[in-house]
Amino acid sequence: MKIILSRKGFDSSSGKKPSPIFPDGTMLSLPIPNKASRITYKEIAGNHWASIGELVEQLAGIPQTHRAHLDPDINFHSLPRMENWQPIFGQADQAESHLKNMGVGPGDVFLFFGLFRPVEHKGSQWQYVRSSKPKHVIFGWMQIAQCVAVAEWPENQQWAKYHPHFQKAEKVLSNNVLYVAERNLTLPGVDSFGVNGGGVFRHFCSKLQLTAQDSQLPSHWLLPEWFDPTGRASILSYHDKTFRWHRDETGTHLISAGRGQEFVLDCNHYPEAIHWLVDLMNCLTKSE
Repeated sequence: MKIILSRKGFDSSSGKKPSPIFPDGTMLSLPIPNKASRITYKEIAGNHWASIGELVEQLAGIPQTHRAHLDPDINFHSLPRMENWQPIFGQADQAESHLKNMGVGPGDVFLFFGLFRPVEHKGSQWQYVRSSKPKHVIFGWMQIAQCVAVAEWPENQQWAKYHPHFQKAEKVLSNNVLYVAERNLTLPGVDSFGVNGGGVFRHFCSKLQLTAQDSQLPSHWLLPEWFDPTGRASILSYHDKTFRWHRDETGTHLISAGRGQEFVLDCNHYPEAIHWLVDLMNCLTKSE
């Protein structure tokens, strides 16, 4: 099995701002702008604090009528759904080639992370907490059931046709592939614990934070000590340079790569990763 740390949502280059963590600890990943999409920000549901449209307008100055690249689409409540809908994620071009070269396929698990920052309500506007700093946080997961090229998608599976990777501008991309989630998450050697095959972490939990607690740089991660690649048969993809890694009494430090969307870890060489995944899923019932 492989785990793919997949960078998605607003960041310093796409959207130009972090996604929000609200005063009660709930969080929302904001999808990046995409003029080719059929979905506008105002059509995407938010939470009890704010709509997605309201947030992108107030935090990033993007009109609510602008179109959004809702991908990964892993939250059932984001849009009205057709029968048989499953969480779905599209990838193409160089990033998809990397997934293919790394042998990513059914049974493997995406962990989606993005740039987040606490927000507060001032008057009638949402704004970032001035003393806060942006950080990388895992906001969702998806275990792969199947990988299907857009060109080969079955015509009778209309439930996915809204997805941005079906739109004309996306269809011309090379290696344009859709990943569809399993109904339930199944991990080797672990009893099923009733978790869906894809979804979002609605509340911030310290276990979901990748960025080191006191770091000024979101790309400075503090990971469990077993992430240390010393003596392992493989390494987290895009991170083969030794200067990126450092281990001390607090855990394994990593300067994460600025390029690349998908970082792949082979659990055959890091068996501790399975129990790490189980531990992350405990954040579905806890908030910190």
